[in-house]
Amino acid sequence: MKEMYKGQKAVANWIFIGVAMLLVQVLLGGITRLTGSGLSITEWNVVTGALPPLNEAAWQQEFLKYQQTPQYQLLNSDFTLRNFKFIFFWEWFHRFWARLIGVVFIVGFVYLLAKRYLKTAMIQPLLILFVMGALQGAIGWIMVASGLTGDAVYVKPTKLALHFVFALVLISYAWWFALALRVKKETIVYYKPVRKLTLVIIAFLFLQLVYGALMAGHKAANTAATWPTINGDWLPANMFSPLLHLVDNKITVHFIHRGLAYLLVALTLLWTFKARNITTTAFFNKVKLLPLLFIGVQLLLGIFSVLTSTGIVANKWGMFEWMAQLHQLTGMLYLLVMVAMLYLVRKQA
Repeated sequence: MKEMYKGQKAVANWIFIGVAMLLVQVLLGGITRLTGSGLSITEWNVVTGALPPLNEAAWQQEFLKYQQTPQYQLLNSDFTLRNFKFIFFWEWFHRFWARLIGVVFIVGFVYLLAKRYLKTAMIQPLLILFVMGALQGAIGWIMVASGLTGDAVYVKPTKLALHFVFALVLISYAWWFALALRVKKETIVYYKPVRKLTLVIIAFLFLQLVYGALMAGHKAANTAATWPTINGDWLPANMFSPLLHLVDNKITVHFIHRGLAYLLVALTLLWTFKARNITTTAFFNKVKLLPLLFIGVQLLLGIFSVLTSTGIVANKWGMFEWMAQLHQLTGMLYLLVMVAMLYLVRKQA
């Protein structure tokens, strides 16, 4: 029994490392977006693209490819090779980290298999994780390709949202699998009202994260750099006509993103109020305030992101970029906390 638990713990720790690396990968994606680096590499070479250009001739060749893109021609035509090397680094490092995640997954899988720590029941979830990881890479390239044609100077916001949300689904699945291996049964509690509310919060949270990605894709923060109103209005005019404005109009996206944030704060307050009735395990008592803590910090970072967006300067990292990155990180951590609560609180024994 002790050896079995040791093996289960080793597998869980390996998955936890993967979750941490995936969180870093999403943050690197955020840096890539905020620095305008996402379209600097115009090809998807899984093997040969692992190394950056190693000499001046190779750098010139990559720069020439970038010069054929709409982003260079319409936005960055004044770029020097030095400017290009900066944006190339972030996109290359983002892709390199994705490759590193794949290496950690494969090496860990072989090692744990050799140690006989992997049980039959674990194989299917791990295969699903592997397929989801590969699919996420393909979605990433589809996203990049959307910004390399026509008059696009950035990737399509809807493609960015798809890439981001699928990454969160992958992270959440891995997180759940690791929790199932590591959390002891005696820490699980049973309270149907909190379980239902947790599911509602997660559903609205995923919708909120979609709109967060749309905010990022549309670069919509500084279209309404005011709070609590949106450019002086509580309800901006002509937001929902036509219906396409739900994902295409910057002010509409801004309004929905803010509204969902307030809704999530209210739901999390209600969740915390209901969770006070759960006193069956010491562990749950320690963690039940985490959702309220994270949503509170997330709301404040969102407000600071909006208010500091007036200071955005192209190709410069400033206060807004820091706020935006912390806002994204806290949002992901809030999601993981709520997924953990969903695992800990069940309907019935």
